[in-house]
Amino acid sequence: MSDKLKNLIVRAVTGVFFVTVMVLGILHPHALIALFALITGLSIWEYTGLVNNIKGVKVNRFISTIAGVYFFLSVAGLRLTPVEGFVIFVPYILTILYLLVSELYLKNENPINSWAYTMLGQMYIALPFSMINVLAFQQGEMGQVTFDFLLPLSIFIFLWTNDTGAYLCGSLFGKHKLFPRISPKKSWEGSIGGGILVLIVAGVIGYFANIGATPHMLSIPAWVGLGLVVVVFGTWGDLVESLLKRTLGVKDSGNILPGHGGMLDRFDSSLLAIPAAVVYLYTLTFFRSEEHTSELQSHYS
Repeated sequence: MSDKLKNLIVRAVTGVFFVTVMVLGILHPHALIALFALITGLSIWEYTGLVNNIKGVKVNRFISTIAGVYFFLSVAGLRLTPVEGFVIFVPYILTILYLLVSELYLKNENPINSWAYTMLGQMYIALPFSMINVLAFQQGEMGQVTFDFLLPLSIFIFLWTNDTGAYLCGSLFGKHKLFPRISPKKSWEGSIGGGILVLIVAGVIGYFANIGATPHMLSIPAWVGLGLVVVVFGTWGDLVESLLKRTLGVKDSGNILPGHGGMLDRFDSSLLAIPAAVVYLYTLTFFRSEEHTSELQSHYS
C-alpha cells in the first residue's frame, strides 16, 4: 500500500470520527457544553504552544488555557441561569489581571508581545467558541431557556458543505486565485461553487425546520441569509488562520488529528463564522422587534 493511499485512508477515518463526535456532541445540551469546553482548551493549549516558539514571547499556557475554558463555561452558565448575572465573570477578570500583572515580575524579553499574544488567544479562540452557547440556548420572554441544537449544528453543516463544494468546484474549474498571498490553492470558482451549495443546503434545512405546528425561529430566507454569513466569514476565518500560520512559519497548527492537522486547522473557519452568526441572529431579532413596535404604535395611534 502506497503512502498516499495510507494517508487518504487515515484522513477519511479521522474525518468520519470527527464528524460523528461533533454531531453527537451537539445534539445534547450537556454534551455540547462539555465538547466545546474541551475544544476550547485544546485549541488554546495548541495556540500558546505555537506562539511560545516566537523569540521573546512567553505565554503562560496553563493559566491561559484555564482562563479560556472558564470564560466558555461562564457564558454557558449565563445562558442557562441568567439570574447569576455578571458576577460569574469575576474569576475570569481576576485571571486576566494576574496574566497582565505577572509580567512585571517575570523579566521576559518582550512583555508587550507576551501580553498581546495572551490576549489574542482569549479573543481569537475563547470568545468565538463561547458564542456557540448563544446559538444553542435561547432565552424566552419569561426567562425560560430552550435548547436548539439545529442552529449550532447548521453552522458546521454549512462549513463542511462549503469546504466540500469549494474543493470539488476548485479542482474542476478553479483558475482565478482568491487570495494567492495567503492561500494559493483557493480559487474564486471554488469559493463561489461552495457558497452556492451552502445556500441550497440552507434552503433545504429551512424548509424542513418550518414544517409542522411549531416553525423554527428562522424563516427559509433567514436560513439562506445565515448560510451566506457562514460562507463569507468561514472563508475569512480560514484565511486568518492561514495568515497566522504563515506568520509563525508552520504548515499545520498541530498534529492531534491524523491527516487533518491540529485543532486550529479544523476549527479555523468556525472561529469567525460562529460570532458572525450570532451578530446576524441578533440583527434579525432587533429588526423584528422594531417592526413589531411600529405595528403596535400604528395600531394604537
